[in-house]
Amino acid sequence: MAIAAFILCSSLRIIVESVKPVNLLLNLISLVGIFVLCFIAWLGSEHRRVIQWNVLIVGITLQLLVGILVFGVGSYLIDGINNIINPILDASEAGAKFLFGGPTSILAVDPVANPGPGPAGRWIARAVGDAYVAIPGDRLGPDTLNPGFSYVLAFRALPQIIFFAALVALLYRLNIIQPVVRVFAWVFKRTMNISGAEALSGAANIFVGIESAIAVKPFLPKMTRSELCAILTSCFGSIASSVLGLYAGFLRGSFPDIAGHLVSASILTIPACFVISKLLVPEIGEPETMGHVPDDVTEGNPENRPSPVDSLIIGALDGVKMAVGIAAVLIAILGVIALFNAPFNQIAVWIDGADVNPLLSEFLQQPLRNLMAMLFLPLTFLTGVALDWQNLWLASTLIGQRLFETNIPPYLALNGLSQSGAISDRSLLIVSYVLCGFAHFASYGIFVGGLSALVPERRSEISALGFKALWGATLATLMTGCVAGVFFGLLGEPTSIIGR
Repeated sequence: MAIAAFILCSSLRIIVESVKPVNLLLNLISLVGIFVLCFIAWLGSEHRRVIQWNVLIVGITLQLLVGILVFGVGSYLIDGINNIINPILDASEAGAKFLFGGPTSILAVDPVANPGPGPAGRWIARAVGDAYVAIPGDRLGPDTLNPGFSYVLAFRALPQIIFFAALVALLYRLNIIQPVVRVFAWVFKRTMNISGAEALSGAANIFVGIESAIAVKPFLPKMTRSELCAILTSCFGSIASSVLGLYAGFLRGSFPDIAGHLVSASILTIPACFVISKLLVPEIGEPETMGHVPDDVTEGNPENRPSPVDSLIIGALDGVKMAVGIAAVLIAILGVIALFNAPFNQIAVWIDGADVNPLLSEFLQQPLRNLMAMLFLPLTFLTGVALDWQNLWLASTLIGQRLFETNIPPYLALNGLSQSGAISDRSLLIVSYVLCGFAHFASYGIFVGGLSALVPERRSEISALGFKALWGATLATLMTGCVAGVFFGLLGEPTSIIGR
C-alpha cells in the first residue's frame, strides 16, 4: 500500500507541475466528490462503526492510478484500445448489412437503383446503411426517421449485441479471457484484502454480466452477506462486453475514442463497487475463500466443453435472447413512461393557455425525467461535470434518466447533445463514464433473479440486498465519473482525450 501511495503522489506531482490553464475548480470538485460519495454510502451502512479502511484507501488509490494511466501517462493506451475495438465494431455490422441491406447486400446491391426491392425495402436498406438520401420512388422521406437516431436501432445496434456475445463466448472457449480475469482478481484480492470469490466475480464482471456469479457458484451458499452485496453491486455497476460495442457505436460520431474509455470505465468501476459495497455492508464474518482466488467453475471439464464453433453459435444464440430482451424492455418501459406522462402532458397543454410560469409547463411535459434530474442534481454536481446551469442540468437529466429508461436512451441523447454543441466535452466524458453500468431498475430482475436461481435457499436475503446493491452501484458509477473529472484536461488538450 505504501508503494502504491508513493507512485500516486509522484504521479500527481508530475501532473501538477505540467498542468495547463484549465478549470482546476471542477477538477477539485471531482476529487472531493469521490470522498463525499463514500460518506453518503457510509450514512446508509449496516454497521457504521465497522469501516474497512484498507478497502476504502486502496480502492480509491487503484482508481486514481488507473485514471493517471488513462488520462495522463498512458494516453496512447486509449488510442491502442480503440484501434483494436473499432475494427471489431465495423466487423459487427457486416452481418446486419447483409441481412437488412447495404452496399454488400444481395437484397440491395445498388442502393440508388430503382429496380429490386420495393420502396419500403430500399428505405430499410439505406436506413441501416449510410445516411438517408431520398431517391425516386420512395414513399418514405427523411422526416420519417427519428432525428435522435443516426440509424434504426433495431437493425444496426441490436445485431452488434449478437456479434459481441458470440465473440466473447469464443474467446472464453479459447481460454483467452480467463487469464486476464485471474490477473485482475489477484490484484483486487491482494491489494484490497477481500475474499477470492468476490474478487474473481468482480474481475469477471469486466467482461460478462450475471455469468460472473456462475464463476463462484459453489461458494454462494456459504458466502457472507457482505460478499453477496459486493457481487450484486459489481453486477449492477459494470457492463458486459456484449453491450460495450452497442454503447460505443452510439457515441463514435461525437466521441471517437469512446471504445477505449468504456473499457477504462469498466475497469475503474469494479474497485469503486468494492469500496461502496463494503461501506454499505461491511464484512463482519469470515469468508470461506479469504486468502486465495478459487478456480473459475465456468471452465468446466475440458472433455465436456463445446468446440470453438459450437461456442460461437451458442454465444450468438445467447446474444439473440439478450437483443430480444433489450428490445422488449425498451418497448415496455418507454411505453409505460409515456403512459405515466400522458395526463401531465394534458395538464401542460391547459397551462399553456393560462397565464402561468412556462417552467411549470415545461416540467410537466417530461415529469418523470425532470423529477429524476432534480433528485440526481446534487450527485451530478459532485462529479464536477460543470458549473454552468445548462451543462449541469443536461448531465443530471441523462444520469437520472438511466434509472428507469436503461442506458440506451441516455447514451443516444448524449450523442445528439454533443453533436449539436449543447453539452461540453467535459460533460460528454464524465456522463459517458457514469452511464457505463447496469444501475437501473430493468436489470434488477436479471441480477437478483439470476443470483437467487443459483442459490435459492438465500433468495430472501438476496432480494433484501438488491436495492441496496443498486444504490451502491449508482454511487460507484458516479465515483467513476469523478475519477474522469479529476484528470480531464490536466495533461494535453481536452479534445485529445475525446479523440478529436
